[in-house]
Amino acid sequence: MPVFSRDDVHLHYTERGEGPAILLLAPGGMRSHAGLWAGRGFDPRTELPGYRVIAMDQRNAGASTAPVRAEDGWETYAADQLALLDHLGVERATVIGMCIGGAFVAALARLAPARLRAAVMFQPIGLDENRPVFHDLFDGWAAAIAPDHPEADAGTFAAFRERMWSGSFMFAAKEADVAAFPVPLLLFGGDDIYHPRSTSQAIARLAPDVVFVEGWKADPVGLAATLRGFLARTAGADS
Repeated sequence: MPVFSRDDVHLHYTERGEGPAILLLAPGGMRSHAGLWAGRGFDPRTELPGYRVIAMDQRNAGASTAPVRAEDGWETYAADQLALLDHLGVERATVIGMCIGGAFVAALARLAPARLRAAVMFQPIGLDENRPVFHDLFDGWAAAIAPDHPEADAGTFAAFRERMWSGSFMFAAKEADVAAFPVPLLLFGGDDIYHPRSTSQAIARLAPDVVFVEGWKADPVGLAATLRGFLARTAGADS
């Protein structure tokens, strides 16, 4: 698995195929890493011929490592993702995210809209009387990695958790950000406590150019056809 290093951040990634670039942002909450695309019924790492598919482990997930700092947040992850695209010579990409990956997509659209060609969200996370479940997920991840991070004390992790999970709507983006979404969006809706149906319905209502698909989990063949059709219309011919 190749690794891209900048300063004391080491990001592991995979790359497969040729064609317009697609960046995959995996599910898994704070443990978001490329291997978690497996077992989802449709693995975009291997099932999108004709594209240059890039999948990454986020910092301190999978094989990737980085210091933990109190000032870390959504912008930190976006900077990692953009730095990896720069390293690979990708000016614009279609970005596909599942779960927390949907929030990563929203953050990139807010912070660097010119780098996106199109976007896909699978069951994006969102706020709907469920903030404690995200705190619990963060705390479990923090407890697991803390022994390897002597630079970070309890206060550091607490500040990091606040920056990640104190926001509204999608945590990484507000309703107004989605209403200004800069590129075509394909949205596969969520339906559980981590991926509220209300969040997906609001995104579908707010985004200016969106295709909204519900009930996709029981139809992997239809999912693949919908995704490939969307990419054919929007992914473009250059990277």
